[in-house]
Order: sequence, then structure tokens, then C-alpha cells
Amino acid sequence: MKVKRIIYFIFGAVFLSLGAIGAVLPFLPTTPFVIVAAFCFGRSSEMAEKWILSNKYFGAYIENYRNKVGIPLKIKVRSILFLWATLIVSMIYAWSLLNFVILLIVGIAISSHIYLLKTKQE
Repeated sequence: MKVKRIIYFIFGAVFLSLGAIGAVLPFLPTTPFVIVAAFCFGRSSEMAEKWILSNKYFGAYIENYRNKVGIPLKIKVRSILFLWATLIVSMIYAWSLLNFVILLIVGIAISSHIYLLKTKQE
């Protein structure tokens, strides 16, 4: 049983790391990785689950998902603005028509996903 908990903890750490990277890189989603990390931490130990739920960066993601409350409009707007700012920088820095088209498609897809998420009423 202890080995299983260690494996869950390791997977939780990996998924949380991917979520953290996704917070910076526009093509990697944050929320799904953080939610999977919370699931894994919940199976590994009560202390790990409490830690991720109280984390100032990721705790709100998990609570909003668990309670099906939605995402505040302010966060949606910031996310989309940050996404497009980093995409535009990437388009300029690594200019090629193929990169431009790929980043444009990724930007439209992720922006649509964020827009379609339920908006939390404040």
C-alpha cells in the first residue's frame, strides 16, 4: 500500500510541474494537469492533498473545478491577454509562416476553451 501512495505522490508532483509550466507556456494547459495532480495527491496522503488545496497559486483552480463554480471574468480576461501576448512574442521571435499558422490555431483553440468555461459570478 505504501508503494502505491509513493507512486501517486510522484505522479502528483509530475502533473503539478506540468501545470506550473503550462501557466507560463501558452500551448500547455494548466488546469487539467493541476486537477490530475490534486487527484494524485489526494490518493497519496492527506497532507499532500491539504497542501495543494491551500496552495495560493493552484488551490483556487481545484476548488473552482470541484465546486463547478466557474472562473472569475477577471481571470479569464487576464488569461486570454497573457496567452496572446506570449503567442505574439513567439510569432515574432520564431517567425515562419508555419509557426505563425500553428500558433494562431493554438491561440484560437485555447481562447475558445477559456471563453466557453463557466464564468464565476462575483
